[in-house]
Amino acid sequence: MIFTAIARGWSDLFRPGAMKVLLKGIALALGLLVALWFGLMWLIGLFVPDTITLPWIGEVSWIGSAIGFASFGVMLIASVFLMAPVTSIFTGFFLEDVAEMVEAEHYPQLPAVRNLSLAESLGDTLRFFGVILGANLLALLIYPFVIPLAPMLFLGLNGYLLGREYFQMAAQRRMHRAEARALYDANRGTVWLAGAIMALPLSVPIVNLAVPVVGAAVFTHLFHAIRGR
Repeated sequence: MIFTAIARGWSDLFRPGAMKVLLKGIALALGLLVALWFGLMWLIGLFVPDTITLPWIGEVSWIGSAIGFASFGVMLIASVFLMAPVTSIFTGFFLEDVAEMVEAEHYPQLPAVRNLSLAESLGDTLRFFGVILGANLLALLIYPFVIPLAPMLFLGLNGYLLGREYFQMAAQRRMHRAEARALYDANRGTVWLAGAIMALPLSVPIVNLAVPVVGAAVFTHLFHAIRGR
C-alpha cells in the first residue's frame, strides 16, 4: 500500500497540473531570492559610499563594487540552502490543486470535497511549514551532539512531521478535523513509515524541490487506500 502510493505520487509529478504547481513554487522562490539580493544591494548603496579615502592609499573607488560582487556570491551560496524551504512554502499554497488533480485522475467517482475557508486553508499551510521549519532548526542544534544518530533523527523527525501533516491535509478535504485526526491515530505507524520514505529525498539537492508536490500526491493516494480498506 505504501509503495504503491509512493510510486503513484512520483508518477503524478509529471502530470501537467502537478508540474505547473512545482514550477510556480520555484519561480516564486527565485523571485523572492532575487528581490532579497536587490534589497541588499540597495542597502549597500545607502551605507557604503562609491569612493572612500584610505590612509597611505588615497582614494579607493572600487569598495562599493567589491561589496556588491561579494553580496552576490553570498546570495548564491545562501540560495543553495534557502531554495528548498522557500520553494516548499510557496508550493504549499497550491497543494490543494495537486490533491484535486490526483483525485480527478485516479478517483473520479468521488463527490465534491468539503469546502475549506481561505483563512482555514492559509492557516493550515502556514502552520504546516512553520512546524517543519521550527522542528528542523531545533534539530540542527541537536545533530552535533548525536552525529552517528543524526541521519536516523532526521528521518524519524521528518517522517513524523511530513506523514502527519500531509495525511491530515489530504483527510481534511474529505472529513472533519476530528475524523481526520482519528483516522491518523488509527494508522500512525503506516503514515510515519510513508513519511520517513518521503523524507529521504529532502537531502538530495534539486530533487528536494519536488517533495511538497509529490508528498501531497502520495498522501492523497495513501488516504484513499486506508479509507477504502
